[in-house]
Parts: sequence; C-alpha cells; structure tokens
Amino acid sequence: MLGFSNNQELKIPLFLLFLVIYVFTVFSNFLIISLISLYSHLQKPMYFFICNMSSIDICYSTVTTPNLLQLVLKGFQRISFQDCMTQLFFFNSFGSMEYMLLTSMAYDRYVAICHPLSYYRVMNGRTCLGLGLTAWGMGFMAAFPLSILTSYLTFCASNVINHFFCDVTPLLKLSCTDTTPIELAMFTEGVVLLFSCFLLTVMSYVYIISAILQIQSTEGRHKAFSTCGSHLTVVTLFYFLVVCVYMKPTSSYSLDVGKILSVLYVNVIPMLNPFIYSLRNKDVKDAVIKLYKDRLHKNWF
Repeated sequence: MLGFSNNQELKIPLFLLFLVIYVFTVFSNFLIISLISLYSHLQKPMYFFICNMSSIDICYSTVTTPNLLQLVLKGFQRISFQDCMTQLFFFNSFGSMEYMLLTSMAYDRYVAICHPLSYYRVMNGRTCLGLGLTAWGMGFMAAFPLSILTSYLTFCASNVINHFFCDVTPLLKLSCTDTTPIELAMFTEGVVLLFSCFLLTVMSYVYIISAILQIQSTEGRHKAFSTCGSHLTVVTLFYFLVVCVYMKPTSSYSLDVGKILSVLYVNVIPMLNPFIYSLRNKDVKDAVIKLYKDRLHKNWF
C-alpha cells in the first residue's frame, strides 16, 4: 500500500500534520460526547444526533488514519487480504452511516423550524432512537454488497494499492476480471441510498428556507438560519466530495486526485464537524466552561 510521497523531506511534516488532525478529531469528538452525556441541558434531539455523528467520526477516522501514519513513516505498508477487506467493510459502513445521519439531522431541523410547537412531541426519544439505530444498521447493511463483491475479484495485475487505505476504486484498478457487476452495484447503491438521502435533505431545506423567509424580523431569520447553517455546510461538503470520488466510471478515475479528495472527507471533515456543529454553540461553550471549572475545583480541593 502506497502513501502520498516518498520524499524524505515531507515525511516528518506530513506525519505531524496527520497526527495533529487525528488527535484533534478524536479529542474534540470525544469531548462533545462527554459533554452531551454529562449535562442534562444538552440532552436534546439535536445533540443526540450530534453525539452519534461524533461517534461515527471517531470510528470513521480511526479506520484509516493509523494506517496512514504508518505509511507516511515507512513509505509503504503491507496489508493482508483479510485486513484489507475488513478495512473496506468498516470504511463503507461508517461512510454510509454519515450521510444517513445527515439526513436525520435535516429532518430534525425541518421539524424544529417548520413545526416548533410540535417539536418535542414529534422528535421524542423513541423517534430519535429509531432514526439513530436505522442509520447505524443501514450503514452496516449497505457495506455488505460492495465488500462481498470486491472480495471475489481476482487481483493479478499488481499487488500495490495506490492509496492510503483499502477503498473500492483503487482495488478495481488492480483487478484483471470483469468489474462491471461491482461498478453497477456501486452506481445502484449510490442512486438508491445516496440520492435518496440527498433528495430528502433537499426537500427538508426547501421547507426550511420557505418557513424562514416568512419570518418578519431580521433577527428571527438570522437565528433560524444559524440553527441549520452548520448542518448545510457539512452536507454540501460531504456530498460534493463523495460524488467527485465515487459517482464516476473507474476508467476516468485518477488515483492521485482521489487520494487528495479522500483526505478531505476522511480526515478533515471529521476534524471540522465538532467545531462546525458544537464548539461554536453557546450551550456547548457554557458546558465546556462548566466542565473546566468543575475539574479545576475538584483538583484544587
């Protein structure tokens, strides 16, 4: 498995960069999970989904980043076929969970803005738990077809994967058998799951924007936009990158460009999510300050 560069001068800077990104990703997402678990005023439907998103981001990043760090230091890394297929399965699982959870969050924002008086009745504990379990369950189910089909391919062209983790497209480039069935499965899954989630998200935001434009006061419109602006930012980035990487024929896919785009949605977005969703939020800021003061008081006395 190849990394990004064999240039010795870039080895340490790249290693430190990816290490800082990974540590910050794990720490910040774990902080969000801890705050939501500790403080009752954060135990609301919106924060339930953010907590799930943080858990997925930790898993999503952990599937690939430790592997990437070893690659940067060594220049290459050997990986067994079984480990490669396992990594492929979990990477696809957490990726699928991410866009299904983003869809659930869009529905949550739709109910909050378009039906505020019914919000807690509609987004009750049972509904939130059902949406969360559906995202996790469907994520694992969606990864099975691609993982199984890929495991049955014959790899005789080369044993060198031009990527920093086992992804479908680089593996298809190495196969000397017909890859049409798996490419068809990727396209079908993309249309059925990815497009469905995208369509539901767009529909939610059509109603959300329509409702916001009917608010008379500028302050009210700004407050309503601020509650969904962060989610819309992540949705736009995530879908754009996923479409650029996966929704194109394998023959026209550039592995070098794909590696750069993969870094963005595998490493950078999970790092940015806690800041975009939570750490700018006043409730979360207050919780961080309270946690710090509680720990300081405990250590002092």
